[in-house]
Amino acid sequence: MSQMKKFGGETVFGLDIGTRSIVGTVGYKKGEIFHVVAQRIKEHETRAMLDGQIHDIIKVGETISEVKRKLEEVTGTSLHKVCIAAAGRVLRTVNIHVDMTFQEARTVTIEDIYALKSEGIQKAYDEFLREKKDKTVFYCVGNSVIRYYMNGYPILNPEEHKAESIGADMIATFLPDDVIDGLYKAVEQAGMEVASLTLEPIAAIQVAIPEKFRMLNLALIDVGAGTSDICITEDGSVVAYGMIPLAGDCLTEVIAKECLVDFETAERIKRGISEQDAVKYADILGLSHTITREEVLKITQDQVENLAEAAAGRILELNGNKPVSAVFIVGGGGKIPGYTDLVADGLGISRERVALRGEEVLGQVEFEEDVQKDSTLVTPVGICLNYYEQSNNFIFVTFNHERIKLYDNDKLVVVDAALQADYSNERLFPRRGEELKFTVNKKPRSLKGQLGEAAVIRVNGKESNIYAQIHENDMITVKESTAGEAAGVTIADLPEFRDIISVQVQDKRVDVPKFAKVNGNYQSGYYSVQNGDDIEIPEFCTVGQLLEYIDILLPENTRLYVNHKPAERDSRVYGNYLLSWKDQKEAAGEKQIPEEAEEMEEAEELEETEEDDQLQKHSDPSRHTETQDAALQKQEKAPEKTEIHVLANGKQILMTGKSSYVFVDVFDYIDFDLKNLQGVSVATILNNREAQYMEELHEGDILEIYWRKE
Repeated sequence: MSQMKKFGGETVFGLDIGTRSIVGTVGYKKGEIFHVVAQRIKEHETRAMLDGQIHDIIKVGETISEVKRKLEEVTGTSLHKVCIAAAGRVLRTVNIHVDMTFQEARTVTIEDIYALKSEGIQKAYDEFLREKKDKTVFYCVGNSVIRYYMNGYPILNPEEHKAESIGADMIATFLPDDVIDGLYKAVEQAGMEVASLTLEPIAAIQVAIPEKFRMLNLALIDVGAGTSDICITEDGSVVAYGMIPLAGDCLTEVIAKECLVDFETAERIKRGISEQDAVKYADILGLSHTITREEVLKITQDQVENLAEAAAGRILELNGNKPVSAVFIVGGGGKIPGYTDLVADGLGISRERVALRGEEVLGQVEFEEDVQKDSTLVTPVGICLNYYEQSNNFIFVTFNHERIKLYDNDKLVVVDAALQADYSNERLFPRRGEELKFTVNKKPRSLKGQLGEAAVIRVNGKESNIYAQIHENDMITVKESTAGEAAGVTIADLPEFRDIISVQVQDKRVDVPKFAKVNGNYQSGYYSVQNGDDIEIPEFCTVGQLLEYIDILLPENTRLYVNHKPAERDSRVYGNYLLSWKDQKEAAGEKQIPEEAEEMEEAEELEETEEDDQLQKHSDPSRHTETQDAALQKQEKAPEKTEIHVLANGKQILMTGKSSYVFVDVFDYIDFDLKNLQGVSVATILNNREAQYMEELHEGDILEIYWRKE
């Protein structure tokens, strides 16, 4: 970090820039022990900081310079880089859950885990922006995974496991730009650069609650001068961060008002009563006084109760409205007599479970100078130790010609820069064109648009990708991804329209294309379907459409027949139907239909709709002709009935009750659902060849009936 003497390990310089004072620590880590080479403290000469936030950058920079100078003298070296911590005065946190599902079960890679975390950070940032009500710019200064999941179940680490899905509970922390800029500028004012930035509660927990204890549900309160920072541990992780804008200064202010003294004198009184029974002071009028510990405690009692009550309430809020198992307290403000007991009472736990942590948690810290180990040293040492755990700070990169600041954790990639630049994922990844939605024969249908092209990314002029690692001063350019073509389809492309209606016209077989109606109007196959179109493609054509298609113009007096039944131009013609006609003279010479047959025909007309449905189900013209043939031939002798055996879909069938049989008759003997569409058409195979519905069957024929998928 710095040009220093060889102390046996990498040396680190940490600054605890507090509301009342600045603590500088120089040390190195050897094995599990952190050796503090030197430590210097200087209080602010003015109230340049309030509630943990810098208000006078120049004054704070001057104080930092003084601490730096004293440490350089004692260590015999120059200090250029420093580790710092930000107070949680305006810290915002977001807890989120994120999932990632794979197309099929596969081995989870480190890239999958990184993608999961990136998606979680994006989700947390989006949620934070939705909830943020002001225009303040915030930066994500840290994130951690509380718990991983694999196939919906908790797991310590899913990497290298085979899974269908992974997930994570995460916590992300945000600080406003002015807090970070103030700290950086104050450090720059002292002629140094920031080597790493952490949060004060993270630094404190580094020392106060070792990782082996974090399986327990514990709370840490770092009581400073302006703020009390809080964090909660459980199941091996830090699960929540928080703070209250109350700390030691609120007691100092009460003493100053009551004793009629300035802030510095009131601070001396507050510290003095923790070490002695009485303190002498002079008020602003120059009068001398002596105040006892009991008097000071009485003056500050209400504020101490408020401070403890606020801390206990925040802990309960962060911990799901339930008390933690124990509370550790660090920081100078935590020394206030009675504070620990009041916190315990506020949480409803035993007073023995709330303790001030000092010398007992500094067992792995060796001071080369003669210092008294107490709770005020926990955070300064933790800032130094955090450097070894996570060497990170803010770096600057240029993203599409805009200079942006990023919190560096040594794992920054292009997508992190895009996130900070408010460049949405939608602009990075290929986008589909507009979806097309319509209905065909009353059934909804949708088509997805085409996929566009991914963003073109360059880092320092070289083509790259969104997961490429980035570093200080990198130049990143992103050409936005494109949307693909909107979904499109013509009537001719629809499978329902591609089928034909094969009918018998007089003595010839004719294949008639289907007709389509769009929103009630006839359209050709070239029509481009639009969003919301209601398309009808019936399984029939009318007599008039059929005649028009085959380009036959019949005299007006022509008698039309469908399956030998009198018909009109708007009569329906389904597949395998017979259309025939006779001129009026030929029709007049036909044998008259008996009166009984006429009555039968009238009855048939009343049942026309039911017969149409049945005919559509079986596509069986014989069912239309059978009754009328019986009426027309009533006076003729009925033909003799016969029986035949056929093999249909592998099953022997005995067909009885008729003098002859056609292919369509087999549907009366097999279980085949023609009502519900299960393919594009029905295959009718007779003795290994394509057959028509009306082809005659004979003894021993082999039939196959199935739905064609294409």
